[in-house]
Amino acid sequence: MSCDCIVIGAGAAGMMCASLLGRKGLKVMLAEHGAGCGRKLAITGKGRCNVTNNCDVQTVMNNIPRNPKFMFSSLCGFSPADTMEFFEGLGVKLKTERGNRVFPVSDSAKEIVAALCDELRRTGVNVVYDEAVELIIENGAVKGIKTQQGEYYAKSVVVACGGRSYPKTGSTGDGYKFAKQAGHTVTAITPSLCPVVTAEHEECAGAMGLSLKNVTLSLYEQGKKKPLYSELGEMLFTHFGLSGPLVLSASAHIADVNKKHYRFEIDLKPALSDKQLDDRILRDFAQFENREFANSLVKLLPSKLIPIVVKRSAIAHDKRVNQITREERQALVHTIKHLDYTLLRLRPIDEAIITRGGVKVSEIDPKTMQSKLCEGLYFIGEVLDVDAYTGGFNLQIAFATAHSCAQHIIGG
Repeated sequence: MSCDCIVIGAGAAGMMCASLLGRKGLKVMLAEHGAGCGRKLAITGKGRCNVTNNCDVQTVMNNIPRNPKFMFSSLCGFSPADTMEFFEGLGVKLKTERGNRVFPVSDSAKEIVAALCDELRRTGVNVVYDEAVELIIENGAVKGIKTQQGEYYAKSVVVACGGRSYPKTGSTGDGYKFAKQAGHTVTAITPSLCPVVTAEHEECAGAMGLSLKNVTLSLYEQGKKKPLYSELGEMLFTHFGLSGPLVLSASAHIADVNKKHYRFEIDLKPALSDKQLDDRILRDFAQFENREFANSLVKLLPSKLIPIVVKRSAIAHDKRVNQITREERQALVHTIKHLDYTLLRLRPIDEAIITRGGVKVSEIDPKTMQSKLCEGLYFIGEVLDVDAYTGGFNLQIAFATAHSCAQHIIGG
């Protein structure tokens, strides 16, 4: 079988690219080794699908810690506004929530998947459920792919296999194999946007399930005073350590945990200065002057946090608040403003939202997503060494790179 283009991988990037090519009348084959299209897309955003972020191009780039400059051309060609227009054009009603996160009004990721599947059918894309095992390359140019069922030929081949996170949805890292076959460098593959295991995991387990809102989380590398990441938002205590949006975003800044040491610092009351917090504590102490220390914090902290803060402050839990000294109050203020946890490791990559690492971007044309090493071969989406924070930015990367690739293939 021969066609104009073969796209490997029916995820967000692959489905977008194939449908854009199909709109222009190209004969497109979309090869998917799983049982259906968009399986990972269907579980993103806890099943709601944070499809993009309603912001400008520069803001997207500011939220890409690895290789943001590589994304400039593709984001200019297909911005978040273009992504929103595309899906609304498919009949998906969208809404913008806190942090400019964009979701379908239905709060259903399956609606996004269904809209893309309908567009694939409408544009005549041939979806073939078959596993690609090898690229067909001759004289420095790709000619097609070999699958478990046979060989398929095309003028262009687009690798959109995703990364290695959530392998049960089909992201098994096959794209890296194809990249290496074509002579590409694949950078170290590690989890990103991932929960973390802390040295104080037993303490965290005591607060398991506690979700903190409007706290500031900062990530520090040992030996450095300036935080690698610091942001206001939400986080979660788990039985193994920490999770939630702030922790996931902070994990994007964590490099080799075997060579570097990191700690997290939580400001539980970022809206208050040290003095304002001390004044607040004094007011609470005045109200509960005959209570034991551990029972005086009920208005200040969630119940699951109180044992942690009491222990960290080194103030006896049964000490009467009217006996607590100024120095002890200062220790309490410091604990609340600087609750720290030591990173042991990231959780496994199959628990990560995305993969850090991938095809080295210096070997890819940033305007077209075409390989600089193999003519007619393209790489889009998570298979590239580009990743971003939470908030819809990673799907925007997928859609923007898919658009750049499609436009070049159409123009060629």
